[in-house]
Amino acid sequence: MPQDYYDTLGVSKSASSDEIRQAWKKLARQYHPDVKPDNAQAAEKFKQIQEAWGVLGDAQKRAQYDRFGHAFQGGGPGGGFHRSSEDSGSVDIDLGDILGNMFGGSVSPGGAGGGFGFGGGRRARAAPQKGQNIRTEFQIPFLVAVEGGEHELRVTRGGTNETLSIRIPPGVDSGSVIRLAGQGHAGQHGGAHGDLLVSVRPASHPWFRRDGANLTVEVPVTLGEAALGARIEVPTLSDGPVMLTIPPGTSGGTRLRLRGKGVIDQKSGTRGDQYVAVKIEVPTDLSDRAKSLFEELREAAPQSPRDNLW
Repeated sequence: MPQDYYDTLGVSKSASSDEIRQAWKKLARQYHPDVKPDNAQAAEKFKQIQEAWGVLGDAQKRAQYDRFGHAFQGGGPGGGFHRSSEDSGSVDIDLGDILGNMFGGSVSPGGAGGGFGFGGGRRARAAPQKGQNIRTEFQIPFLVAVEGGEHELRVTRGGTNETLSIRIPPGVDSGSVIRLAGQGHAGQHGGAHGDLLVSVRPASHPWFRRDGANLTVEVPVTLGEAALGARIEVPTLSDGPVMLTIPPGTSGGTRLRLRGKGVIDQKSGTRGDQYVAVKIEVPTDLSDRAKSLFEELREAAPQSPRDNLW
């Protein structure tokens, strides 16, 4: 029994030409020989789809088919429509428009009932396709994120675990993505490899806190150093230990700035600053001598810091 072309494409007889075209494109992609190679049922289905499209995709042929059914191909009542050998097997359509980027190359006539002729002629050459990207996230040391450097990364490609040495630029922060071109999955049909997209997550640091391009480190000082002033050694990430002046009368929580000792800003290329947060350490285990001195200090400075505060 001849196939019903509308049923083959899964559309109603009242379907518009655009609806018929979309249904045909969807089925052509689904049953194309390059999608289902060596599948006899799919190949037969594809030929039926092409035959249906060869008729319903042509306004004149569709009108004749709607009037005379399959008899139109041999001539219907009143002469009907006769399908000549010249138009057999030809459809004026762009393959790239049908299958998008899935397939490429030339198409030869010869398919059943017209259409593309994939079954009867030379199969279209598949277009090169770039491989898929690999996306991964991994943690890097705080110092590497700030100063940059080499770091190893384990990735899985094609079912194989690999270790790559990745160059971390200075100043990366959480959410920064490093692209390694050509390190993704292999392409198809001679296409290029995809890329490896690495989202970095800096680890925390026991001393330093980061705020954009600036760093903060909390440094303890004694009561004497805070009251009388001092020169103390403080750590930096960029230059190691440096000397810092604590001004006389420094209160706890004071932030002293070290210019240009912060993180390299990736946009400007300049370093931020490092802030030293002063933390006054109060001794808890006092000798008799120390207690006596603190008593003298309390008597020498009787004014309370809370006087006239409220």
